Formats: sequence, structure tokens, C-alpha cells
Amino acid sequence: MAKNRNRGGVSYEDVDDAYLERRQLRRSAGWILLWALGVGAVISGEFSGWNLGLAAGGFWGLAIATVLMAIMYVCMVFSIAEMSSALPHAGGSYSFTRNAFGPFGGFLNGITDACEFVLTPAVIVYFIGSYLNTLEPLKGVPIPVWWVLFYVVFVGINIIGVELTLKFGLFITVMAASVLVIFYLGAIGKFDPALLTNIAPDPGQTAFLPKGFGGIFAALPYAIWFFLGIEQLPLAAEEAHDSGRDVPKALTWGIFTLLILAFLVLILNSGVASGADGIGKSGAPLADGLQAVFGAGIFTSTLIVIAISGLIASFHTIIYGYGRVLFSLSRAGYLPRWLSLTGKYHTPALALILGGVIGLACAAAIQFAGKAVGAALLNMAVFAAVISYFLNMISYIQLKISRPNLARPYQSPLGIPGAIVGAGLSLIALVACFADPGYRPGVWGVAIFLGAMIVYFFLYSRRKLVSRAPEEENALLSYALQEIDQPDGLPR
Repeated sequence: MAKNRNRGGVSYEDVDDAYLERRQLRRSAGWILLWALGVGAVISGEFSGWNLGLAAGGFWGLAIATVLMAIMYVCMVFSIAEMSSALPHAGGSYSFTRNAFGPFGGFLNGITDACEFVLTPAVIVYFIGSYLNTLEPLKGVPIPVWWVLFYVVFVGINIIGVELTLKFGLFITVMAASVLVIFYLGAIGKFDPALLTNIAPDPGQTAFLPKGFGGIFAALPYAIWFFLGIEQLPLAAEEAHDSGRDVPKALTWGIFTLLILAFLVLILNSGVASGADGIGKSGAPLADGLQAVFGAGIFTSTLIVIAISGLIASFHTIIYGYGRVLFSLSRAGYLPRWLSLTGKYHTPALALILGGVIGLACAAAIQFAGKAVGAALLNMAVFAAVISYFLNMISYIQLKISRPNLARPYQSPLGIPGAIVGAGLSLIALVACFADPGYRPGVWGVAIFLGAMIVYFFLYSRRKLVSRAPEEENALLSYALQEIDQPDGLPR
């Protein structure tokens, strides 16, 4: 293959048409299916994970943290909605940063996305096992059995086809949201405000902030869990009917849906059952809430079984997400190219299988080490996510400045100021991932992995890039046009 070297110090290999034909995705989604993909990816955060923030900061500490992270997500969603309309590629965040900061920036964002989306299903499948263990007939089944079973089934569904994946995602997301609505209606009558502040305060602290102001900081990673995953929607750009309109519409409707669900769960689930103290220690907080509201019995057991659909919705749709991240990075040559082969179903089967194996291995390793699997994996996933968020928002700022004439069918109402606010909050959240000493080893593990991948990029993959991959082709064309217009290399 012929090679040429660009000014950024990377080498591209020419490929023929057959290379891209073996890496084709199929357009199958309108904005409603995309909305379900975005909300479904996140909705498990309303069922488990968030409640660990109650133990970290108390109810009001977590509430303040949730407001801060909600602002961050709104700023980011508007920013990536604009960028996805301008750069509608399967690479999503990798594509944005690739166009803004070159191949290394794109690779770094893509790898942090891959970490986030590979680790998040492992968190969720842990909580699925916890919910199933609340049901009497299933209490004797070892939780790792559920992990393997759910990975096999849902990786398989994702391999069979994107249309099946998205339609199943819509069905199960609606089911999950319905259980939440039933809980909200029942919990209103059982809600006790005194239960929100029943955590015993640390010495010198108050019931309002039992862990002090430091508790707000420590609760940030768990507040993120209410919203983490919505950012995967741009990964579906090459499978949307009209990516310039459908993806931004699904993103904006999705984040406002999640804002409503998150704050209702935070308030109502914390104010029933054993209150903030008990719910903060629960592996299945909504199950505990349902039993407190509706009592023990077949109706509650049925709701708990249906409630697992919320966890399954996120598990299922984020598997889709890591498959597309690995696919796009592989198609462009940043990762081994065999990962992006799609086969007869036009889905990245090899990438889907590899991500599942890695997620299972991470969950098993933490279980074997005797650590709190759910919380440890959650902090690891959040750490990778907030790095990507920061890169997304500075990419938005850079593209607004360096490529003002880039066609943008949708534009963020918050513009550059919103991206600056979101970037600042993401840096605060990044530091907060190290707040709990118990979870630092896992977070450092992710950091070490990212460091190893950076070494891999500079020693190997930067010489193996594919110029005809859509994300690379778009970026290279824009640079060429800028050089024609401005041979001195100065920005417009």
C-alpha cells in the first residue's frame, strides 16, 4: 500500500473500496429510536448506583452534586448536538476531537470513550445480579452466573442487527420508565421528608450535610451516574435516517427526560423505606423503595422483575456504544483493523465480543480482589467519562474558533460560554473520582491503561491510519482547504 506522511507526524495507508465495503453500517433509526438509545443507555442510573452518593455526602450533599452535574450535562449535550450535526460519523466524540486537535487528540478521546463504554455495562450487570438476588427463588444463584448469561444474550442481540437492537431498546426503555412512574405515584403518599436527613452526621457536621462540604465533592461521581451514557448518541450518526436533525433532536429530548427522572428518583426513593441511611447502602434501592411503598407480594415482585428492564435497557444500549467506538477507531487504523469487520449483519461483531470479554474480566477481577464491585467499577467508568467530556467541550470551543464556516444544521443555544462552564465542571468531577481512597486503585488502573494506549499510539498505530475512514477523510479535507485559503497556516 502507498503511504504518505502528513504534517502531524502520522502516516496514512491507502485502502481500496473493498476495505470500506467490509466495514459498512446500515441506516435504520429515526429520532424516536435514537431517543430510546440515549435514555435507555442512562436509565439504569435511576435504578442503582446513584444511591451510593447518599453514603458519600448525605441527601443534600448528593442533591447539590446532582444539580452541578446536571448543569455539566446540559452544557455538554448542547455542545455535542451541534458537533454531531456538523460531523455525523460513527466515531462520535473521537470525530469531534480529531477534527479539532488532530489524530492524537482524537485517539485520546476515542480511547477514554472506549474505557467508559466497556466498563459501564460491567457496572450495570453487577447491579442486575443484585436485583435478581432480591427475588426469593433466585437468591441461591451465584451473581457471576448472571453476568455471563446477560453478556452472552445481549452481545448476541447487538450482533444480529442494529434495527433489532434499537427496537428492543425502545421497548425496554419504555417499560423501565413505566416502572419509575408507578413508583413515583405510589411513593408520594409514603414520602417522609424526615427520612432524607436520617444519616448520622460525622463529628462537627450537621444532619443537613452529614459529611460536610467535602461530601458534595465526594458525591459527584455518583451524581454523574444519573446521566452517564447520553453522550453515546452521536455514535449512531451513520445509522440515523437524517443524522443532522435526528441526533440533535434525540439528544435534547433525551437529556430533559433524564433530568425529570433523576430528580424524582433522588427525592422520592430517598424519602421512603429506610430513608437516605438505608437506601445509601442498598444494592437495589428501587426494589427497596417498591417494597416499602407497595409491601411484599406478587405485585411488588412483578414490579421488581420489570424494574430490571431499566438495568437491561442500559446494559443493552451501552453494549451498542462500545461496539461503535471500537469499530470507528479500528476502521481508521487507531486499533487493529480486524475489529471493524462487520460481516453479513452489518454490525461490528468482533468489537462487540471483545468489549464484553474485557468488561467481564474487570468485574471478575474486582470480585476476586474482595472489593465493592459496583462502586469500584462505577468510579472507573466515571473517571474515563469525564476526561472525554472535557475533551468534547474544548473541541467544541476550538471548532467554533478554527472552523466558523463549518455547516452546522443545529447550533447550541449556550455556545462557547456553555462549553466553558461544562469543561470547568468536568475537571472538578475528574478530581472527585479520587475522593474515596478505597476506589483509587481502580481509577489509577484506568489512568495507567490510558497511558499504555498513548504509548501504543506513538510507537505503532500512528503509522497505520486510514485516510479514507470518514472521520479522517473529513479532517484531512478541511486541513487541505485551510492551507489553500491560508498558506501561512494562520487561522481564519
